[in-house]
Amino acid sequence: MATPKKGRNASAQSKPGRSLALILIAIAALTGGMFASGHTKPRLGIDLAGGTSITLRAVPEAGNEAAINKTNMDTAVSIMERRVNGLGVSESEVQTQGRENIIVNIPKGTNSEQARKQVGTTAKLYFRPVLATEIAGGTGTASPSPSPTGSPTDKPSGKATDKPEATDKGSASPSASASTQGRAVTDALKAEATPSASASDKGDKASPSPSGSGGTAEADANALQAKYAKLDCTDEKTRSSVGDGVKASDPTLACGKNSQGQWQKYILGPAEVDGTDVDKAQAVLNTQTAAGWTVTMDFTDGGAKKFANITGKLAQNQSPQNQFAIVLDGEVVSDPYVKQALTGGNAEISGNFNQQSAQDLSNMLSYGALPLTFKVDSMTTVTAALGGDQLHAGLIAGAIGLALVVIYLLAYYRGLSFIAILSLLVSAALTYTLMALLGPAIGFALNLPAVCGAIVAIGITADSFIVYFERVRDEIREGRSLRPAVERAWPRARRTILVSDFVSFLAAAVLFLVTVGKVQGFAFTLGLTTLLDVVVVFLFTKPLLTLMARRPFFANGHKWSGLDPKSLGAQPPLRRTRRPVDPKEA
Repeated sequence: MATPKKGRNASAQSKPGRSLALILIAIAALTGGMFASGHTKPRLGIDLAGGTSITLRAVPEAGNEAAINKTNMDTAVSIMERRVNGLGVSESEVQTQGRENIIVNIPKGTNSEQARKQVGTTAKLYFRPVLATEIAGGTGTASPSPSPTGSPTDKPSGKATDKPEATDKGSASPSASASTQGRAVTDALKAEATPSASASDKGDKASPSPSGSGGTAEADANALQAKYAKLDCTDEKTRSSVGDGVKASDPTLACGKNSQGQWQKYILGPAEVDGTDVDKAQAVLNTQTAAGWTVTMDFTDGGAKKFANITGKLAQNQSPQNQFAIVLDGEVVSDPYVKQALTGGNAEISGNFNQQSAQDLSNMLSYGALPLTFKVDSMTTVTAALGGDQLHAGLIAGAIGLALVVIYLLAYYRGLSFIAILSLLVSAALTYTLMALLGPAIGFALNLPAVCGAIVAIGITADSFIVYFERVRDEIREGRSLRPAVERAWPRARRTILVSDFVSFLAAAVLFLVTVGKVQGFAFTLGLTTLLDVVVVFLFTKPLLTLMARRPFFANGHKWSGLDPKSLGAQPPLRRTRRPVDPKEA
């Protein structure tokens, strides 16, 4: 049994160069990939790069204060996270604070402005039929006439179809007189307000309107049209309050921008489809036709029936009452028109989209429906100055700690410290390149807690070297020469290192799973550097020590090598002597 064991040990000792070559190739490949991708620095979090911090407060609907609960708040956080991450913003933080507040931190960077706008747009998403619309150039007229262009192509939303074919939007049908249109809107509003309509929605048997109800409905319709005539969507204060307190089942007023950047005002009917009825939406570049960028929508089973029903009704109307408005936070983000009922459970909105506007709309459709309404309590710009000062102080502390570790290694391990310092440099190179590459790959961003995790990792890595070096020195104290001492010490040191790193990695994994925000950055970095410690010790430190053990400086136990048998108190092996045999025993 001894011969095969020696053979295996000899083989292990004779090919340490393979392991060293492997890790050096890995470093070269990661470095090359870093420069090839153009990401030569890690992405920075909001505390280091600056950004925007938004505080949102949940506002319950009248008589429904119980809606502000942990379940709905967690759901809102999840939707907001997906909405921001859908724009590719890295290291965004969305977390609850107290019972009714949500804090959103958006780092400065690509698409951060679009994310800031969309996070602030936190109301529920509805699909409402358009009853009237016109350009909002201040105080309008009482008659809901179409926009001055006479064509619905002003909106970038284009038309909605149930198949990917896109055609240019034709001009609107010749508009009727103002009085005729006003009458049509009044009739539509009265129809929405009649008890028979509401009864059908609830599945109750419709009953004839009581006397006088028609007059009340007409009065309400006239009042809404009067407000519409005075509505000035160019005023920000007016826009922020339009539609406040209106139920989904009631008609409302709304504002929105067309493709020319002009504000447009609307009278909208009751919500027919809720944002939760949209299963999926995405921006698609249609290369088959001249449609360009389009937005496709897939509905849930219930949403498909609702959408087929409303589009079937709208298709029978004249412009603009053949349009439906996609309303988010009281603002119309799109108002496509339909020519026929869309019954396939999916639809495509096409028009004058570019990539950004198509992606914005698809994100709103996918992540727009929140279980609560939120108001922006505060919005502040976070500068990187404070974080930069803290990072500077942290790096100084890290440098001092690293210097103390190096001094200790030099004083205690002498020549062995050369191997330890090289191992630390290899670990640092792997950590830096991986952090730079993980930024664009998974959205990892370096924040202050992550820097702390990297500093803590210095001690973990140094601890692994010390465990192995002490095992080798123990073998030398027992009278073995260096080369066999290196190989005999490795199995015991390896077991200790693996157990220690496993405990550290397990702690980092649990911390990452049960925490949110910046603490996850600390946990992720700690876990990453712990894995790299195993890689460096196995593929660099041990093979390098095996090679150095062949050098006379270390093999002969030079007093500055850190492996001098005399300095370690080693005793020469005691030879076993035979005890004289007693003749009587013989």
